[in-house]
This record gives sequence, structure tokens and C-alpha cells, in this order.
Amino acid sequence: MKNNTLIIAGIFTLITTGTMIAQKIPHLDKTKPIEERIDLLMKQMTLEEKVGQMNQYNGFWEVTGPAPKGGNAELKYKHLRDGWVGSMLSVRGVKEVKAVQKIAVEETRLGIPLIIGFDVIHGYKTLSPIPLAEAASWDMEAIKKSAQVAADEASASGINWTFGPNVDISQDARWGRVMEGAGEDPYLGSKIAIARITGFQGDTRADLQKVNTIAACAKHFAAYGFAESGRDYNTVDISNSKLYNTVLPPFKAATDAGVRTMMNSFNILNGVPATGNSFLQRDILKGKWKFDGFVVSDWASVREMIAHGFAKDGADATAKAVNAGSDMDMESHLYVEELVKLVKEGKVKEALVDDAVRRILRVKFELGLFDDPYKYCDEKREKATIGNKANNDAVLDMAKKSIVLLKNEKGLLPLKKSGQKIALIGALANDKNSPLGSWRIASDDNTAVSVLEGMQQYKDNQLTFEKGADLILGKAAFVDELVFNTTDKTGFDAAKKAAANADVVVMVMGEHGFQSGEGRSRTNLDLPSVQQELLEEIYKVNPNIVLVLNNGRPLALPWAAEHIPTIIEAWHLGTQTGNAVAQVLYGDYNPSGKLPMSFPRNVGQVPIYYNNYNTGRPVNSDKNVFWSHYTDVEKTPLYPFGFGLSYTTFDYKNLQINRTAFAKGEPVVVSVDITNTGNYDGKEVAQLYIQDVAASLARPIKELKGFELVTLKKGETKTVTFTLTDKELGFFDNEGNYLVESGAFKIRIGGSSDTGLESGFELQ
Repeated sequence: MKNNTLIIAGIFTLITTGTMIAQKIPHLDKTKPIEERIDLLMKQMTLEEKVGQMNQYNGFWEVTGPAPKGGNAELKYKHLRDGWVGSMLSVRGVKEVKAVQKIAVEETRLGIPLIIGFDVIHGYKTLSPIPLAEAASWDMEAIKKSAQVAADEASASGINWTFGPNVDISQDARWGRVMEGAGEDPYLGSKIAIARITGFQGDTRADLQKVNTIAACAKHFAAYGFAESGRDYNTVDISNSKLYNTVLPPFKAATDAGVRTMMNSFNILNGVPATGNSFLQRDILKGKWKFDGFVVSDWASVREMIAHGFAKDGADATAKAVNAGSDMDMESHLYVEELVKLVKEGKVKEALVDDAVRRILRVKFELGLFDDPYKYCDEKREKATIGNKANNDAVLDMAKKSIVLLKNEKGLLPLKKSGQKIALIGALANDKNSPLGSWRIASDDNTAVSVLEGMQQYKDNQLTFEKGADLILGKAAFVDELVFNTTDKTGFDAAKKAAANADVVVMVMGEHGFQSGEGRSRTNLDLPSVQQELLEEIYKVNPNIVLVLNNGRPLALPWAAEHIPTIIEAWHLGTQTGNAVAQVLYGDYNPSGKLPMSFPRNVGQVPIYYNNYNTGRPVNSDKNVFWSHYTDVEKTPLYPFGFGLSYTTFDYKNLQINRTAFAKGEPVVVSVDITNTGNYDGKEVAQLYIQDVAASLARPIKELKGFELVTLKKGETKTVTFTLTDKELGFFDNEGNYLVESGAFKIRIGGSSDTGLESGFELQ
């Protein structure tokens, strides 16, 4: 074994001499096709080494320090040196990654490099807005650029694989992980999935060879966003129609975009945990869709099938996961413990192991790790890349594009740049940590530009800041739960005094950045802590309030929507939060964002979403109580999907369809004229919705099937054209067959899901 190790180490020091490498180890000959190289390598692998490639460990010791002694860490270290680890996660930084990679490459029998994974959800060190906020931009190029920035910084720190994007569709704001996704709509979600994947990976598979790209991972396969009652990890029980038409389209789009990995979800579907679900992984993903990357479990989800009541023990869980198509085990430790024995006992076919290993090796070859296992380990590049000006400029641009103007009455915005007395109120206004949002594990605390700092850049107004009240008091002992201030109002009087002396009050309120995300479900969607009381008290002394919301999910704000004249949805915008908010407040950037999720009037409406189905009694036609509604609140959302205002106004006219009747397969060309009728240049997201009026399965009352971001100078008119094909006009039946049916279709085009011009056509 020592001789083999020395040969391999010597070969990698001469890695530029391709001929010599090929003579010594044929699978390192980069002139050969990847599939041939995989064949050559697998012929050399023992069963144990194959299983090792299917095993992923979290970073379990300081790699640049001494080897661990004793316990589980020492066993993991032995597995690493024996070649029984195919991937590690949460090892980051060039020095650490290079050290662990050196063990895999230079100390194991075959020298197979590790793939290094990390949760790069909305940036690495330099943070973009949370993904739900980015989705509000409806700007695919900006979202792609955001992912490129994240890939650039992560790859410079030694990482070559991200556990993103999250492409879960969810219609339930109680679920904390809505902050990671693209919202409630499968069409928008599919477009964003493609943008993020190509941002991480590049436009073609060959781009994975570049040093500044990383492999993407679409998650969570599947239906995780439909956890009952919005409670994380909970049961999912949905119809086949919901599965095929709402849940799966973004995953199919991700597959078509060439995503190299998929992560399965924690939930059960039809009683079967996704990790052990052959229908999802083998029948659909690897079968019907012909996905040729690999599937990784979510954290310990193989072992969690025991708690689900689906597997009796670790061996049973391992067999069910591998047989179902889960290729890599993240931190269950079960594959490395159980799988060799299961193969030898005939309970798992070695051919399934070979298929999984081939998939994993394929991605490693595509990343160029066999050609240069240290390609991501350049300390000079790491230093030059992390937090550089270009990356900060890019995330600032993304942050501005993510802001949604929900209400703007009384002409409060944009703020005047001189001569105004402005009171800035709210603990979140001077917070440099919360705006970073959830899922930012590589970023440093307190590195966001606060709203106070952003507004201080505009020096010709009199700006006064008062906290009003603390939002949080800290964390609970022994748990990662925030402790909120529910009683201390000692700062109210100072805030009221500042507000009374101001021309305009800017109040920054919402959720703390760690109040949404994994494991952070809520049953209330209102303003936490004493914020609502503070808002109402300030309103009494000065109603000229601009409410700036920081949050990771839709909130229920009925009082604010009725009383506060101006409301801005500013989410958790990442590193450049304060600069983005200030530039929008002062009119240096005209907001153009549109909501990717509906905002409810209260939590009792949840789940609420625009593309719902009519009931048999949708309206009060008989003027009695027996129709589909609530008795205490309207059934419509507070702010609907696709809604968002601008400092200017837009007028839609002249909706045209090129014919009134079409044969299947013929393109339907729809156009509309949009005019900027206000006093500012601006951008509008024109949205096209269809309704299949009568079909073999009931269809939603409206479905987004096209959108375009249009830039218009004041007074300018542009014609926007959409083309509908069978891809947009069909739907999936309950067996997953795609149908395009004859009949009448309605069309609506406008600036939101609840407004627009209407027309229609017949599909013959």
C-alpha cells in the first residue's frame, strides 16, 4: 500500500505531464472520454471503496491541526484515509480544503479526490438577498449573476459543490424555508431554478471545468414545501395533480438545465419517505427524466426513515435508500456501516452500487478534480475574490431589484434629498446582523450595511434615530431559539418625541433574520415582539410613516395596510441592505419588484395562493351565506402574487391575439402596449396568465405562463409580445401524462395576478 501511495503522490506532483500520467494510471488520461475513464477506475475499486464514494461526512476536526484521537472522529479519520469517504461538507477555506483533499489524493490506495459541499444559499461571504427576495426581482439575469458571485467566492475558498438552489414550491408562509425558495408559482420557480443553476454551473456542462463554477444541487426532491400546517419536516399528503403540475416542474426544469446533483427531502409522500422513494428517484428522476447526475440524501435522512416507521433498523434503511436510488448518504453513517454486508448478503445488488458510484465519479470528472484535485485551492485567488468590490456591487444591484413597493400614498416617497426632518425608528434600522438573513453560515456576523448607515449617506436632511424597543433579548439557554421582547417599552417615549418633531417617519420592522429558515415555522405571521404596539403609538403622533419591512416570509399586516400610507417590502437583503434601502427611499432607484408569494390578511387564510381552483360556488350569486368564503374576512389576499408598485405608473392597452382559433401545435402570439404614464423612468414586469376554461381535469382560475421585464422612460410606449405553445397550454394528468386539450382559453395580461386586460382564443 505504501508503494502505491508513493506512486500516486509522485504522479500528482507531475500533473502537467499528461503522457506520463496516462502511462502510470490510465483513468487519469484526460484525453480519454469521461465514461471510459470511469470504467477504468471502477475496475480497480473494491466493494468497500465503491461504498466509500457513497459516504459523505461533515467536517469533524480542524483539518490543518493534529489528527483526531478517540471516538467517532478517529473512526471517520480512518475511513477518510482508507478511501471510504467520497465527499465532505462544511470544510471551507483553501488551507482546510487542501489539507483534507491531500489525505484523499495522496494517502488512499486509489487517490480519488473528494467533492467538497457547502450550503451556499444566497452567497458565501458577500451575501445577496435571501432567495425569496431575489425571486421578487423577476429578473433572471440578475439572479443568475447573484449565483455567479456566490460560486466565485465559494470556489475561491475550496468549495466545488453547493446544496442549492432550493426549488421547492410552497404556498404556506408558516413554513420557515419559504425564504430559501422562489415562492408559490411553478412557472416562475422553474425560470429561477434555471437561472440559479446556470449561475452556479455555467451555461454548459463543459463550464464545470472552470475554476469559478461549482456543481449545483436542486432540492428537496420532492414536495417538502407542502409540509402539513407549515411545520418543518412534517408529513406531506398531496394529490397527483398537485405533484405533477406544481411540485415537479421546477425539478424537471433543473434537470433539463443540466443540474448535476439532486437532494431528496425529509418528508413522506404517499406514506414513503422521499429518501426511500423509488417512484420519485428511479421511476421519475432517473427513469423518465434520464437524470445522469447523483442524488444525495438530506442530513441523516437515511437514518430518519427509522423514525418515520418505514425502516426497522439501520440495515433496512440502507437497503431501502439504495434500492430506491439515493446515491450518497449525508451524515447518517449507514452506507459505510451497512452496505458492504447488504451487498454480500444479496439484499442490495452490486449493480445498484456501481450505478451510484458511476454517477458520483462522473461529477468529479466533470469538475476536473481528477485532472487537478487542488484546482480550487489557490490562496491568492481566495484573498483577491472574497468580498471584492465587484461582488459587493453585484449584490447591491440584486438587493435594489428585490425590493417591492406595496403602498405609496400621500407622496411620501421618494424622500426629498434636502430640507426634511426624518425620524428613523426601529431596532432593525440599526441592526447589522439580522439583514444578513438565515442560511449564511460562511458569512461573518454584523457585516451588513444597516439602514441607518445607508440613510446617513444622504447628508442634507436632518436624520434622527431612535430604537423604540429591542426586538430580541438574546437566545434561550441550550437552544437556538430567539427570545423576543414582549414587555419592555421604555424606548417608546423617546421614539414618539422624535416622530412628533419629524416631517417623515421611517420605521424598519419585521422578523429577525434567524426567525425564518430551516426549523423556524411560525403559527403567527404578524410583527413579533412589541413592534405592532410601537407602530400604532408612533402613528398617533405622526401618521406620515414609511414602513420598511425586513422579513423572510409573507407577513399578515392588516392594520398597517389600512393605516400606514407607505409600505416597502425589503426582505433580508444581505450585505448591502442599508445602501439598497436608502437608494430606493431617496429615489436613486425606482423599485420594480413584484411579490413571488401572496401576503395573507391573517394566518387563518394560509395556505393562500393565486392559482387556486374555483369551487362549485365561487361567488355569492344567490345572495345568501352558502358560497365559498369567510364570514370574518375577505377570501382574497392582502397583497396578491405578482403585485408591486413603482414611483411611476404604467398603462396597458391594445391587447391583441394574432387569431381567434388555433390548431394544436400552432403558436399563439399575444401582444400588448405598455405606456409609462408617470413622472419617473421605471421598469414593469408584464405578466401573462391563462385559464383553460373546461378540461378533463379542473384547472386553476389563472396560471402564469409568461412575463417580461420592460424598461420604459416616462411617456414611452413599448409593445410586448408573448408566444404561447403547447408547453404553456397543457397540463399533467394524474398519471403524469402531459395533455394539450381542445377548448376555450382566457388570457389576461397586466402588472399583477389580480389585474389586467382580458381576451381569449379557441384551441381546436
